[in-house]
Amino acid sequence: MVLKSKASKLSLLALAVGATLSPRGAFADGKAEAPAKKSTAADRKEVSITVYNQDFGLVREVRNIDLGSGNVNLEVADVAATIQPETVAIRGVGGDIHVLEQNYRYDLLTPATLLDKFVGQKIRAYRYNQQLDKEDAFDAKVLSVADGRPVLDIGGEITFDFPGRLAFPGVPPNLIAKPTLVWMLDTKAPPKPAAKGGTDVEITYLARSMSWNADYVMVVDDSDTKGDLVGWVTLKNQSGASYENAKLKLVAGDVNRVQPVMREMEEKAAVTETKPSSFKEEGLFEYHLYTLDRPTSVLQNEQKQVTLLEADGIKLDKKMLFYGEQYWYRGQYGELQSNQKVGVYLDIQNTEKNGLGMPLPKGVVRVYKADKSGSRQFIGEDQIDHTPKDERIRIKMGDAFDVVGDRKQTEWKELGSCASESAWEIELRNHKNTAADVEVWEPIGGDWTILQSSQPSTKKDASTFTFDVNVPANGKTKITYRVRVRWC
Repeated sequence: MVLKSKASKLSLLALAVGATLSPRGAFADGKAEAPAKKSTAADRKEVSITVYNQDFGLVREVRNIDLGSGNVNLEVADVAATIQPETVAIRGVGGDIHVLEQNYRYDLLTPATLLDKFVGQKIRAYRYNQQLDKEDAFDAKVLSVADGRPVLDIGGEITFDFPGRLAFPGVPPNLIAKPTLVWMLDTKAPPKPAAKGGTDVEITYLARSMSWNADYVMVVDDSDTKGDLVGWVTLKNQSGASYENAKLKLVAGDVNRVQPVMREMEEKAAVTETKPSSFKEEGLFEYHLYTLDRPTSVLQNEQKQVTLLEADGIKLDKKMLFYGEQYWYRGQYGELQSNQKVGVYLDIQNTEKNGLGMPLPKGVVRVYKADKSGSRQFIGEDQIDHTPKDERIRIKMGDAFDVVGDRKQTEWKELGSCASESAWEIELRNHKNTAADVEVWEPIGGDWTILQSSQPSTKKDASTFTFDVNVPANGKTKITYRVRVRWC
């Protein structure tokens, strides 16, 4: 009895109960060997790729194949070398295809595998004779192969590192040039033939070494209050297969996998799509799906860039932040920071009102600004995480050159084993010809009370308070405060 799936579902790896297959594809009970059919990329009618930003992708192909009827051995070539065989599914478009056996052949023809297959067999060895200006031929027997170095028996002598070339009488039948999927199919009730005469067969599988990431380029204006943002999708394919005129979809989000495979990839080729194109975004479960509005070719060992978004005149909020440390309140110190540079950040509201308002995949934002001559100069970059719409994006640009600060503890009093009272002085200095607004962030933790301060403070959360400080041009501003803290 053969287990059969419903016509509307994928025919996953079915099992043949009571009938087994020989290595050649014939039934062990004496039935005739099934005819062999081969399919290459030339049979593709349609291909779509969904790439996840976790180094894998989902490939869906529809191929038109002349299956005939009855039992057939189907070999499907031009699939990814990084395919996960346990994820492969096949079905007939418009009808059932019943899978009796499924195999993934990846014993590839290489010099090393060819030598391994001929261990114990005879080959020919050729060595160039310089005096006669021709090759001398020798009968040789391959005794063993270790680390790609064959040990040979030539004329009764055992030798290795033979200074010549080796020739083989043929290619062993179990070596193939490319990874291949092989099925034994039951097509007694084949799907409805396609218009061109064959049968449309849908094949899906997951493959590793397909990845994408988002990159953003932003140009800020002279006043640092507005900017133009362009987002790019950079797609890398090192799966071992090429997909021409494919429907491309990208999934942004952290998809759980049982055994994630992390692989480092080299960038071997680059293709840049300069013509603007767009992705349509939609929700998919708890992730976001981006679909390119046109077919594109995703070739092996290629890096492709396609425009994700373009937004002009978005509002920017430049922030200068001067941070403290929580543990400083739990001990006696003197001067803690001297000429400490102030961090510079750009805040962007990802809202439709601000010209954005779409879920932004994680990636690197690189920021540029024109100098007085009009030439754009690089001024900083930062990594952003997946950002939903209507959320804030904060980009760290670097440290300000002309705005610095000092921080010192002016008094310390221990109030038991886990409580203290301390006084602090912060001085901010601005060496620019324009005023600077600086936010002083004080992480503190525990139970705390500000007893006195020279400027109003703002409680941000249970363990942080801040000061908003205006530092005049070519001037300085000093903050003093006293605080009581209990941390246990």
